[in-house]
Amino acid sequence: MAFWIRSSYLPLFLGLLSILLLLLQYPITSTASTATAVRLGVVRRPTGSLPIFHEAPAFRNGRECGSGHNNLIHVAMTLDANYLRGTMAAILSMLQHSACPENLSFHFLSAHFADTDLFSSIKSTFPYLNFKIYRFDSSRVHGKISRSIRQALDQPLNYARIYLADIIPVDVGRVIYLDSDLVVVDDISKLWAVDMENKVVAAPQYCRANFAQYFTEMFWLDPDLSKTFQGRNPCYFNTGVMVMDVDKWREGRYTEKVEEWMAVQKKKRIYHLGSLPPFLLVLAGNIKPVDHRWNQHGLGGDNFEGKCRGLHPGPISLLHWSGKGKPWLRLDSRKPCAIDYLWAPYDLYRSSRQWLEG
Repeated sequence: MAFWIRSSYLPLFLGLLSILLLLLQYPITSTASTATAVRLGVVRRPTGSLPIFHEAPAFRNGRECGSGHNNLIHVAMTLDANYLRGTMAAILSMLQHSACPENLSFHFLSAHFADTDLFSSIKSTFPYLNFKIYRFDSSRVHGKISRSIRQALDQPLNYARIYLADIIPVDVGRVIYLDSDLVVVDDISKLWAVDMENKVVAAPQYCRANFAQYFTEMFWLDPDLSKTFQGRNPCYFNTGVMVMDVDKWREGRYTEKVEEWMAVQKKKRIYHLGSLPPFLLVLAGNIKPVDHRWNQHGLGGDNFEGKCRGLHPGPISLLHWSGKGKPWLRLDSRKPCAIDYLWAPYDLYRSSRQWLEG
């Protein structure tokens, strides 16, 4: 099930939704899968300072679901204490809307592999989840990261997606990479099933966006660098939602190609936005386009103020709070944007649940 929003009905829709959410004690479980409706209370961590989460229901496969390695849907995300609340919501949203939730296999990249609290937090919140945590060695990007316009974009873990193919098991040939500031409101298997058409990455792309703005004047004025996109029709795509052919990524040595542009950035200031521009330099104009419904991005506003934004008209399968404003922070501040109420039903954090139950 996906959302369809007409811009003329958006204010009424969000207003009614906000009222309904205040009346709901817990998120409605998906009809696509068999799930228990009983929560088993609050699961507390043994040590540390991570948030406390409710245990999620147990989501089970429908009768039509297959089993075995060939039926797995691989999803990769980074795991960071500062975004853990968002990660939990994203996981819940995928399980809730999946017809075959037990076929989801999660691969989490963490810069703190020895942090048992992160593992315990995921395991206690989702006891039946199929997942593994892999260590991302931050030294791989030491000396390669250039300062961007927002500090959060400069964190080593933000670059982990570049090295994903080197970290996850070699028998994983395809993976969906997702940011932690999103929720999926459709069956993720539909995105998984996209025909890659021999491309290394599939993602929604936006050819009406001002592509030139992602690079500096120095880049466009350089006689050699400005020829980078010759022979391509480059369009912006957001790297927070990507289907990656991991085998082709490895074969084409795309990690090294992205790193080469990061090295150029250290010598010449050719872009401002962290890990996104080197992806664009390597892949823009050469990806498989996916329907825009799979990344309704920019809901967190811009990278400076994070002001409220509305939805774009059309069908929606994934809501993405890219930008500075994060829904859990705005909800906690009691200054949420209307769109943040679409994220709130998936929030397993105890304090916010009590506020919504009010």
